[in-house]
Amino acid sequence: MSILVVGSAAFDDIETPFGRAEHVLGGSSIYFSAAASLFSPVRLVAVVGDDMPEHAYDFLAERGVDLGGLQRVPGKTFFWAGRYDYDLNTTETLTTELNVFADFQPELPADYAETPFVFLANIHPGLQRGVLEQARAPRLTMMDSMNLWIQTERDAVEAMMRRVDFVSINETEARMFAGTSSVVAAARHILGLGPRGVLVKKGEYGVVLFTEDDYFAAPAYPLQEVYDPTGAGDSFAGGFMGYIAQAEAVTPLTLKQAVIYGSAVASFTVQAFGVERLRSLTRAEVEQRCREFRRFTYFGEI
Repeated sequence: MSILVVGSAAFDDIETPFGRAEHVLGGSSIYFSAAASLFSPVRLVAVVGDDMPEHAYDFLAERGVDLGGLQRVPGKTFFWAGRYDYDLNTTETLTTELNVFADFQPELPADYAETPFVFLANIHPGLQRGVLEQARAPRLTMMDSMNLWIQTERDAVEAMMRRVDFVSINETEARMFAGTSSVVAAARHILGLGPRGVLVKKGEYGVVLFTEDDYFAAPAYPLQEVYDPTGAGDSFAGGFMGYIAQAEAVTPLTLKQAVIYGSAVASFTVQAFGVERLRSLTRAEVEQRCREFRRFTYFGEI
């Protein structure tokens, strides 16, 4: 089944202790689409300026991503520059230039409104609400957010959490939103608002899925070299939703398997700058890494 993603498309400048990349393709919708399209058809809604060459995202079209919702408007594409130190869980934002993204008003093409799976990437919660109002009875919805919206638009973020099936959020944001130092308490607080599940992303320490009556923790894949963590969370979300969308049913087991698939895809993302590794990534490579996840986490019956 198809997945609708609404988010940003961007140019990024990225600096880590292991190198630097300038003006590379980025943005939440791009990372998500590159990951999810390994499993299921994707429909992308975003905006770029006339400075974005079409060949920059040709690989998405080649992978079957429907770009009918990608708006091209006069002006410059959203630009972000960031720096990471050896603690790759912490980002220092150097520059944010919204450019054409500042006036972005997501409009779904008519055939997109029936898309059964909807991912609302990290955009203003008011825009997320507008997308949901255009969608017609989606089967499953998931949202992401960030510290800026939690600090400045808390009520709107909470209202969105009450409307979606799953919330994807990093551990710092979860603590901030719930006003607690405990990730478990924070996840339970968010679950109390109504979503079926909360995915708490813990960077190099993995991810935890909380539901009303279950808990599943997955470690990060053990990599000796990580070059760029940018987009790992969106890649995880893409792998997670992509796997669910191609499954026959959304069961507790399906959700746990989706966490592993999302983690596997994200582990490839961080091995190169920007979306470079995702351009050539294959489903077979992801399957192999998932088998390795099973091997190093299985400890027999108790």
